[in-house]
Amino acid sequence: MKRVVLTGTGSGVGKTTIATGIMKALSDEHKIQPFKVGPDYIDPSYHNCATGVSSRNLDSFFMSDGQIRQSFKNGMTSSHADYGIIEGVRGLYEGISPTNDIGSTSSIAKALNSPVILIINSRSLVRSAAAMTLGFKALDSRIDIEGVILNNVKSQKHYLKTKEAVEKLANTRVLGGIERDNSISMEQRHLGLIPAVEQERISGLVEKWGELIRENIDLDALMEIMDNSNPIINEYEPIWSPNKTKHKTRIAVPFDEAFNFYYKENLEALEYNNAKIEYFSPIHDEQLPSVDALYIGGGYPEIFKKELSKNTTMLESIKEFSQDNHPIYAECGGLMYLCKTIDSLPMVDVFPYHSMLTKRVQGLSYTIAHVQRDNPILKKNTTYHGHEFHYSKVEYTGSNSNDFAFSMRRGVGITGKYDGLLKNNTLASYIHTHTACLPDFGYNFTQSAYENK
Repeated sequence: MKRVVLTGTGSGVGKTTIATGIMKALSDEHKIQPFKVGPDYIDPSYHNCATGVSSRNLDSFFMSDGQIRQSFKNGMTSSHADYGIIEGVRGLYEGISPTNDIGSTSSIAKALNSPVILIINSRSLVRSAAAMTLGFKALDSRIDIEGVILNNVKSQKHYLKTKEAVEKLANTRVLGGIERDNSISMEQRHLGLIPAVEQERISGLVEKWGELIRENIDLDALMEIMDNSNPIINEYEPIWSPNKTKHKTRIAVPFDEAFNFYYKENLEALEYNNAKIEYFSPIHDEQLPSVDALYIGGGYPEIFKKELSKNTTMLESIKEFSQDNHPIYAECGGLMYLCKTIDSLPMVDVFPYHSMLTKRVQGLSYTIAHVQRDNPILKKNTTYHGHEFHYSKVEYTGSNSNDFAFSMRRGVGITGKYDGLLKNNTLASYIHTHTACLPDFGYNFTQSAYENK
């Protein structure tokens, strides 16, 4: 399987612009399967726009090496891709620890035995770009850095000087350089980039990135590197449990401006277990569709709180669905939506607590949670991994630890100690998780949906 990892020396070097532009440029003549290292939901939305193919996340905190390879294989085979292009996260070696590479781009590159292209912010650099390249190559000899892309060069003269330095002093080929251009930058908000689903200008912007790549990057050289990818180790582990719900169920999934943070394989795990996904909009539709369960992902409900609050028929239908004991699983923004209010505006009110946006990040971490109560997705006395990233908080005014399904071993959750409000058959948590972390997710949730029809 032909592939490449596009990584950077750090955050803010232009990885997403360059990676998405490369995906767009190559998609004109080839089938591209995009991937994103780490738990991010937003960058994959740009990949989807560039390629017309759902991007998949690869994460070594969530996945074993065998699961990383399986997830990569799933993506490549399901889309019949010619090339797999993997956008890294932060700097190449950044992970959860200063001394190992769990959660890093380097861990994904090694699990997939993939060639790597290093993106360098070349502002005011010439020979130092060569030094950076040498340092990144020297830290781990198992990382195969096959090329460099120079971003933010001042001029053609600057590019040629820096290219010569990297190729002669670091013995690494330079595939091209991108000059500074503020017109191609992306809008941002408190959780980072704005999802492509919200940006009306995204199609034109992605097209512009593709043109920029065609004009400045040696795509033939890049494809040659991918064509010569070394074999992937033939050791795979399943992403979800082979146990399969025999009964057919229907599961509602909101997907609109407010809610759009979902991992592709979470939805596939539900479909594997005979669930039919019914997409709907809590903003635009009048009520919940006729379903057996509800899965509310994250997003930006705080940005669209007025629209959500005005849709009273939808709020009432979801509250009644919970009161009727049908299973609901909600993550982060979904948790806020199920609270009494968001910033004082009425919401679903399954949980009688107020949620609000704050000016400071409240939780930004990989998480480890211990399950203390059975719930629609997990059984008591298990432990699972996830992540949290939120500027919001929920003002929990109760005093009973049994209100929660999870106790936090790593991360903040709702109270600093607990997460996963559980009422009726409704579970709502700040934790985002991936089916690789809990292989029985699809089976448990669909089984609960069937048993509580």
